[in-house]
Amino acid sequence: ASGVSNRPFTMSNSTPAKDNEKKQSKGNRLPCSPSRVLHIRQIPNGVTGAEVISLGLPFGKVTNLLMLRGKAMYWLQAFLEMASIDAAVSMVNYYTPGRPHLHNQPVYIQYSNYKELRTDNQHYQARPQAALQGVNAVQHGNLGITSALAAEGGVLPTYSSVLRIVVENAFYPITLDILYQIFSKFGFVLKMVMFYKNNQFQALLQYADATNAYYAKMSLDGHSIYTGCCTLHVDFSKFTNLTVKYNNDKSRDFTRIDLPFGDGQRTVETSLPTPFATQNTILPSYTGPPGFAPTVGFPQGAALGPLVVTTSAVPGHMTSPGIPGNSVLLVSNLNPEAITPYGLFILFGVYGDVHRVKIMFKNRGIALVQMADATQAQTAINYLNGQRLYGRVMHATFSKYQTIQLPPMGQEDKGLTKDYSNSPLHRFKNPCSKNFQNIFPPSATLHLSNIPPSVTVDDLKNLFTSKGSTVKGFKFFQKDCKMALIQLGSVEEAVHALIELHNHDFGENQHLRVSFSKSTI
Repeated sequence: ASGVSNRPFTMSNSTPAKDNEKKQSKGNRLPCSPSRVLHIRQIPNGVTGAEVISLGLPFGKVTNLLMLRGKAMYWLQAFLEMASIDAAVSMVNYYTPGRPHLHNQPVYIQYSNYKELRTDNQHYQARPQAALQGVNAVQHGNLGITSALAAEGGVLPTYSSVLRIVVENAFYPITLDILYQIFSKFGFVLKMVMFYKNNQFQALLQYADATNAYYAKMSLDGHSIYTGCCTLHVDFSKFTNLTVKYNNDKSRDFTRIDLPFGDGQRTVETSLPTPFATQNTILPSYTGPPGFAPTVGFPQGAALGPLVVTTSAVPGHMTSPGIPGNSVLLVSNLNPEAITPYGLFILFGVYGDVHRVKIMFKNRGIALVQMADATQAQTAINYLNGQRLYGRVMHATFSKYQTIQLPPMGQEDKGLTKDYSNSPLHRFKNPCSKNFQNIFPPSATLHLSNIPPSVTVDDLKNLFTSKGSTVKGFKFFQKDCKMALIQLGSVEEAVHALIELHNHDFGENQHLRVSFSKSTI
């Protein structure tokens, strides 16, 4: 293996090619053909297996890890095995122009000549393997991972969906909107509260899922919002749920648009929190891994990618991320066996009018979704990033593309690119539509409308059951029997049912309309 000297380890592999690997450890490195095994070198002592694994998590599942002592005793090296070559290629392509940092030191990533790792019965790999099992459990939403990660040095001393954020050296003003823009990259933010304690700016932020909180902490802790100042210190809070009474500049509950403003200032004018409403905002094209912010630190001044403002910025006029004109979303970690352009059109259409959808030909787990405008694109990210869809946690962020190009005539596409610009199913064509006031996060309870008088409760229950849903409750509206609420077994079930049954044809040109509801039965 490259960069290994006097090591007491062995590594079994189907194609060792040791001579080539040794050559690459000296001087200029010879190019290797893509492999799902990656060699990571110059890792500082003290870096844990979980931290190394976090380099690969944004790009897909990590299937194996081998950590070794490097030539110099103060360096480590690792071999990281991804689930697919595509994931490994994405990771290398992303980190090549800007090396990731672990413990404030740059690390080097390249393809290995090894095509597979086998670490069976190697007791000295117990800690990295425990970390691998633990972090993969986090990826799949398993909360019983604390003990496994504790074996790696206590990566998760507590595990909560609520984060405590302390901003050190806050030279520039920090607002809820700025923090929202940063932390919403990692999942759906439910609630935020900010306050000053011991002359320090602090905030509590609650995600919809503890997994999102874990990723955010791993990614953002210790990094600066602006060059040289406003350093984030992120840890898990002892709270498991936040109670927010007002929606203003000091606190916000993104699931409750009906809360009063209290003594704070009203900062947003729309029914959805829009961090860009009060500022001139600039967002450089996001060029990171599909649907995910960088998972570990980058050099000072680039710690948070596009969220960097130079110290020469004038307070009150500083630039912060935004989305002028960009209505195209990059959606990743999709289930390639289940996802379709129509499914994405229906789901994202809950939050805006979808004009085009493109599923990547060579990687069916990634798609582009073009919304009618940038505001609708941001709305879709706010509500759908981090949502489970067909067994996977979907990630949504802004694409570097400004539009989705339709394939030229005659070019093979297999129906992966669709134009919905003139679809009659758009919910927001009318600017006065009540749909703008009825935008809610995905929930287990669905609102049904346009129900024909001949359709009964049993008809609707059987319809949803036929699509794999578990019906927990149902009720018609008393004043309007064309509308009803149906409660399903989980949020994910409701998402699937909405995709399958919105616009369901009852016959005689009567189609069911399905939306997420804020109510429960």
